[in-house]
Amino acid sequence: MKNMSNVDVYAVCHELRDLLKGARVDKAYQPTKDTVLIRFHVAGKGRVDIVFQAGRRIHMTQYPLPNPKIPPNFPMLLRKYIKGATVEDIRQYNFDRIVELHVAKEQKFTLVIELFAKGNIILLDEEGKIILPLKRKLWSDRKISSKEEYKYPPKRGINPLEVKKEELEDVFRNSDSDVIRTLARSGLGGIYSEEILLRSNVQKDLSAAEISSSDLDSIYNTIYELFEPLRTSNFHPQIVSDGKEDVLPLDLKIYENYKKETFETYNEAADEFFSSEVRETIKNEYEDVWGAEVKKFEKRLKIQEETLDKFHKTIKVSKKRGDLLYANYGKIQSILNIIKDAREKYSWNEIASKLKTARKQGLAGADIIESLDKLGNLTLKIEDEVINIDAKVEIPENAEVYYEKAKKAKRKITGVNIAIEKTIKEIEKAKNKKEIEMERVTLPQKRVKKELKWFEKLRWFLSSDGFLVIGGRDANSNEIVVKKYMENNDIYFHSDIHGAPSVVIKSQGKEIPETTIDEAASFAASFSSAWTKGFGSQDVYWVHPDQVSKTPQSGEFVKKGAFIIRGTRNYVRAATLLIAVGVVDYEGERLMAGPLDAVKKYTDNYVIIKPGYTKKEALSREIRHKLNQEHIVTMDDLVRVLPSGKADIVDERDLRRR
Repeated sequence: MKNMSNVDVYAVCHELRDLLKGARVDKAYQPTKDTVLIRFHVAGKGRVDIVFQAGRRIHMTQYPLPNPKIPPNFPMLLRKYIKGATVEDIRQYNFDRIVELHVAKEQKFTLVIELFAKGNIILLDEEGKIILPLKRKLWSDRKISSKEEYKYPPKRGINPLEVKKEELEDVFRNSDSDVIRTLARSGLGGIYSEEILLRSNVQKDLSAAEISSSDLDSIYNTIYELFEPLRTSNFHPQIVSDGKEDVLPLDLKIYENYKKETFETYNEAADEFFSSEVRETIKNEYEDVWGAEVKKFEKRLKIQEETLDKFHKTIKVSKKRGDLLYANYGKIQSILNIIKDAREKYSWNEIASKLKTARKQGLAGADIIESLDKLGNLTLKIEDEVINIDAKVEIPENAEVYYEKAKKAKRKITGVNIAIEKTIKEIEKAKNKKEIEMERVTLPQKRVKKELKWFEKLRWFLSSDGFLVIGGRDANSNEIVVKKYMENNDIYFHSDIHGAPSVVIKSQGKEIPETTIDEAASFAASFSSAWTKGFGSQDVYWVHPDQVSKTPQSGEFVKKGAFIIRGTRNYVRAATLLIAVGVVDYEGERLMAGPLDAVKKYTDNYVIIKPGYTKKEALSREIRHKLNQEHIVTMDDLVRVLPSGKADIVDERDLRRR
């Protein structure tokens, strides 16, 4: 499993510096124990996700990982300190596998990403002291813990972009290994060391300390030539496959005959390479989780079957032992009589000793005696069966002990059979659940930025009568809806509550029917603050465009996104807060969220939601699974079209019962 090399880190940082400088830090997440994802807002580009995996990788990603429902402490602390901060720089430290992300708001902070060994991610204050590390670590010379001063690890190896021939010569002269290992340990890694020796035509197993002047020159010149594209930013990002898996920013002769896929940036190449591994890891983790559930019941079944087998053996053996006591009644009774008579004169130990002697002498009946203890417990061996009896009681009572043991085991068999039957059902249930849950596993899907139609940048739906209805998302888009898109024959809607969108039915010169008016009212109510408050209905009014004004009365102020309504308002009382989500064909296939009747008109595949308790991200995952159109519907699509606030999925059959 590949970890990024020093060269990879250089290429990534170079690209990210150009991309992120001046960007604003948004939220931080921690999808796995060693992985942090930070979302940035880049002017003119929008959302950019960067994944940082301690000890492994750093790159921009189009494959966002599912986040835990309860965020761990580390990303919450990052949100506290650096959310809203501006990126000042991102750079590689000392050509090592260490990245520094420098950000600033009221104060300056540095996020250090260590990609060597098991790695770490550490937030520093402007004085270089540790605020919090992802992992607390202690060494004799370094302490990675809160409030400690952060110390970089000792310099290891050479910087191939700046190395002098004398420095390279010292590396070789002071080595006790061969050339290939010496180069690899100097920070160049195995692959690049192989490449250098291949290009310079120097033997790998040559002793580093005995390297000739000509070989040193050849290696030095090759290093300069090999890493020249890093100096000139002339990268050749690629994924190598066909028997060898690798991702790298440079063309290497060592991979000359391998199959390659090229990319515009090394970040894109790294994203495709590492994300494919992550998808496989996630799938395996889910397989392990549900496999463990099945194994738990299979282990229980094995124990129950062993118990059942044990009870059957107990019945067979106990019955046989009881029968043997009766079959050898005379012989055993004779032994018991002898013991009973002897007990008047001797102790149990003395009797046991005499019985032992009698057996050795071959006296009649003594051959079945194994032992007698000081409590009067007599052990007999009859037909290879070891039978323990109480010498103080009669044979029928001893036999009954065995018969009762068999009966007790027989009674327990019924219960065990019921338990086994139940466990078999549990195994089938767990296997079916595993199959269902594995189908529901949402592996990271590539987030491709779509070219949105003009109406998709707003709230929108197509009414059941075929009218386009649009609404604002915020103050800016409310202004756009009214000033840019509302025309004379349209109808303007607004929910009678603070925090509601401006909604417009586009008439296209046609008369607007009551059904569309009712649907637009429900739409306006559903995307208002009434949804976040958990209301089931909300009053909505509509007016004509000439009643909507931005001109206030003298002394009044109208804030951005708000409008003055003059004249009579037409109310739709108690408009229902209910939204259906489905993929419709309107100027191409696209996701639409609107009133139930409108969505039903254009698709049979939809999900209905109402104000509820499920967070938007979890709800989006569930809706996406139910729609089963992952090739069209992304998580971003769903998050964009859903109302603000929490919601729950509604069964349409429950609506009919109302």
